[in-house]
Amino acid sequence: MSAQAHLTPREHAVALAHYNRWMNEKLYDAAARLTDEQRKRDLGAFFHSIHGTLNHLLLGDQAWLQRLHGQRVTMTSPGQELFSDFRALQQARRAMDDELIAWAEGLDEASEGRMLSFYSVTYQRERRLPQWLVVTHLFNHQTHHRGQISTLLSQLGVDIGVTDMPWMPYLD
Repeated sequence: MSAQAHLTPREHAVALAHYNRWMNEKLYDAAARLTDEQRKRDLGAFFHSIHGTLNHLLLGDQAWLQRLHGQRVTMTSPGQELFSDFRALQQARRAMDDELIAWAEGLDEASEGRMLSFYSVTYQRERRLPQWLVVTHLFNHQTHHRGQISTLLSQLGVDIGVTDMPWMPYLD
């Protein structure tokens, strides 16, 4: 990352992708301390459980990267289960975080002004938005649902530790 006061859009996306990976690792490490029953227990969250919310995050990232790569979206609904096995979900999450970082590192200056047209499976309609708004949403969506998961973990007595971006290892 550059030492200048202003980050380029690419540098910003790379930093967010690294934060994303750091936080996902922390959440999965914390969730691994629970039993499968605890992870899958309906705790009243939008996607019911810790496992369901972790699954939704992976599903959402998969769908957004498919759109950003110009591929067909394979998601059938926002609650679609990709993996019922926690370890398989965790392995897929790691691969997705690596893919997000590689995608962010591959952004060029032209991507800043690019428009993205896509069909929303959730809202059943077409949208056309600036790509940078979609990138912002991708990472904001992660933060939103990770906050839900950290609350659920806290209610189960599991502390995930420091979550503040200035303390992520990527910045050391």
